[in-house]
This record gives sequence, structure tokens and C-alpha cells, in this order.
Amino acid sequence: MATRTSSKFYVVWKGRKTGIFTSWDEAEKQVKGYAGAQYKAFTSYKHANAAFKADYADYKGKPATQGNWRTASVKPQIPSVCVDAACSGSPGKLEYRGVLTEGEQEVFRAGPYEDGTNNVGEFLAIVHALSWLQKQKTELPVYSDSENAIAWVHTGKCRTGLKHTDKNHVLFALIKSAENWLAENELPEEGILKWDTILWGENPADFGRK
Repeated sequence: MATRTSSKFYVVWKGRKTGIFTSWDEAEKQVKGYAGAQYKAFTSYKHANAAFKADYADYKGKPATQGNWRTASVKPQIPSVCVDAACSGSPGKLEYRGVLTEGEQEVFRAGPYEDGTNNVGEFLAIVHALSWLQKQKTELPVYSDSENAIAWVHTGKCRTGLKHTDKNHVLFALIKSAENWLAENELPEEGILKWDTILWGENPADFGRK
């Protein structure tokens, strides 16, 4: 392994040489001009090592910290569902999705919707997950990294300051439908839990656009 000269570790899955490199200069020599090179930077050797033992496809297009939960000292509950939202602007084009935490299999996706906000998307995603689990006749914990959205679900009200526009009338209809669902159904015992981004890295449902 090269002498460490930076705070990052570079995994090369496919290149002139493969492995974990501690400087970009060394990693670049393995991938620059190499057709189909596969590589990614990580902030700790522990996570880089775990990634190198896995497949590049598990990390391609995802934040470097996504998957940290697998090697954390305290792990999230498994099985469970993770939800997340992505919004380009505030307000902006909004979408959200839910995945099974282990394996990151997508179980639902909605959007894009115009003139939305991230917290609105997180709120809708949590309720969508609860509804989806009910249809599957199973109860699992639902993880979100939005404290606001979790609080809104517990109160049964989406307390957004988002203004109603001609573009987002569908979004407001979804909010109303979600609030009605919460009024008619009890929250599961397994609960809605806060995803610990600091400890576990990015939520598995993250869209990888940060």
C-alpha cells in the first residue's frame, strides 16, 4: 500500500492494479486511460476495505458513506424499510422511494412532482411505506433521516409551509390522502425510526445525488 498522503482511501476494483490506495496520485495511475475502470473514494480504511470485498455495482452512483451501517458497531434493525426523498430546489421537482434496508431492493417509487420540498417527500414516503407494509400484511420498522417528517407522521399532519400552486395540486392531493390514511390507521408497534446518518452513512434509499 502506498504511503498515505490524504484523508481518503481509493478503492480500485478494475484497473491496471486493483486494491486500496491511500493517495489519488497512486489510484489515478491505475485508472486513468483504462477502459471500464471501476473506482471510488472512501473516508476510512474500514469502509474502503468492506467495499473492496464487495462488488463495484453495490457502490456505483451512490454516496461513499452509503453502506457504512454494515460495519457499524451498532446496526439498524433488520429486516426494515428505508425511505428517502430527493428534491431539486425548494420548492422543486420532488420524488421519493422506499427500499428494503438489507439488499436495498426498491419496493416503491413515486414522482417526480413539481413544486415540492424534501420534507414533504419524506412525509409522503413514510406514509407510503406504512401503507405498503399494511398491504403486504407485515410489520417492519421504517427508517427516515428526516426528523420533521417523522414528527409530522406522529401528529398525523403534514405541517409544511409549502405554498399551493398550479403545478403542485397533485402533491397537495397526496398530502391530504396521506393525512387521511394516518387518521384511519394506527402506527405499527415496530415504529418509525430515525436513520443515524453519522453512524450509518447515507440512508440506503438515498438517490445518490448529493
